[in-house]
Amino acid sequence: MSKDLEIIEHLDEINKVVEEYLKGSDPTKISKDLSIPRTRVVAHLNEWKVMVSANDAIRSRAKEALAAADAHYGKLISKSYEVIDEATMNNNLSAKTAGIKLVLDIEAKRIEMLQKAGLLENKELAEEMLEIERRQEILVEILRDIAKDHPQVRDLIMQRLSDISKSDEVITIVHDVQ
Repeated sequence: MSKDLEIIEHLDEINKVVEEYLKGSDPTKISKDLSIPRTRVVAHLNEWKVMVSANDAIRSRAKEALAAADAHYGKLISKSYEVIDEATMNNNLSAKTAGIKLVLDIEAKRIEMLQKAGLLENKELAEEMLEIERRQEILVEILRDIAKDHPQVRDLIMQRLSDISKSDEVITIVHDVQ
């Protein structure tokens, strides 16, 4: 029974440390705020990261929360630009400057959040990006085949592919002379 109580207290302390960490506090501040030695705070954070990365359900929830937070930041930035536009129309330089600073601050917080989310497994994100690129190449090849077989839509397809291609990628439009 005593061992179970120790485990519960340990996990409660980890939860408190993680809660402060997710609010943006660094280990030194967490240590001071919770009166826990900094080395123990760091150990708790490392233990938590291992637990999170090993649990698919937690990773899935974390991804959902990250996506929701990212969308929220996007909305905040959009609203900030509305403030900047209104300040521009009213020639209110101080409000415009404050709006620009607000966008900068929100973007900084967003980037910080995404960097901290690196614990979600960068390997998984890289694999996902490779899969997206592979599918995109397949779609481009399908469109090229269709363009080759159906000259009436070839120019439109090739123009659209050219519009979305990388700047260093060359797409050649071949006209058959009949």
